Amino acid sequence: MTETAAATDGDDSYGGIFGAFPYAFRASESRLFRSYAVVGGLAALAIAVTFLLALVNLVGSTASAGAGVFTFSRSFYIVVALAVVVPIIAPVLSVARRHRRGTGSSPSRYDFGLAAVGYVYLGSLYVLLVASAPSGLRRDPEGSGVTASVVEFLYGLDPIYGLVPPAAVALVMYLLHRVLR
Repeated sequence: MTETAAATDGDDSYGGIFGAFPYAFRASESRLFRSYAVVGGLAALAIAVTFLLALVNLVGSTASAGAGVFTFSRSFYIVVALAVVVPIIAPVLSVARRHRRGTGSSPSRYDFGLAAVGYVYLGSLYVLLVASAPSGLRRDPEGSGVTASVVEFLYGLDPIYGLVPPAAVALVMYLLHRVLR
């Protein structure tokens, strides 16, 4: 890219993933999306740091072991981290790209839709965590309301079924992106 082209772009470029968050926040008129840009960014950062610390812990505890299963488990941490974090940041990146290019007929509807499904994805991660919690970490839900019965239901599921809500919401996110663009 030449200096002339860079000068004409000015505020229209956001310079990668970290610049996309403030750019999308400024460019969107949807309050829901603006809140998601902040909450989703902080959630993605917290989850990425958690996975990074878990990976450091795994490498430290398996450093003396040879190649094989331990190398695979290290790689699997990275794959799982990407599978969790990418759907969190995808709405922000999509909205930033859409506003930068100026495409689409109803940007506020697109922004609102992706923010809403982004929040649903964050909720589905909570469902994943509750459903897959080891029995030693589970506590009896307090009270007898709806929340207690939902938590009991999630505890009763086979932990593998905890993957269904995030995967389904990620698919809905992709389909919504395709329909609203």
